[in-house]
Amino acid sequence: MSKQAAEHHQKAAEHHEHAARHHREAAKHHDAGDYQAAAHHAHTAHGHHQHATHHAGEAAKLHAEHHGHKTKAAGA
Repeated sequence: MSKQAAEHHQKAAEHHEHAARHHREAAKHHDAGDYQAAAHHAHTAHGHHQHATHHAGEAAKLHAEHHGHKTKAAGA
């Protein structure tokens, strides 16, 4: 795998971790009745999820460009 693809995978993982932390914070605030803070953290989590999805897509694109037709589908 190219170094660039590996970096995209790492960034995707980091954004997923950030999203998870914000979801946990949103849950705590929601349980406490602070719906404004809960919404803020949920919205921030969504942004991290979008960034993670972008990086995962970029990594997949680089992987496909690098390996092209040489790879088989899982289970094939």
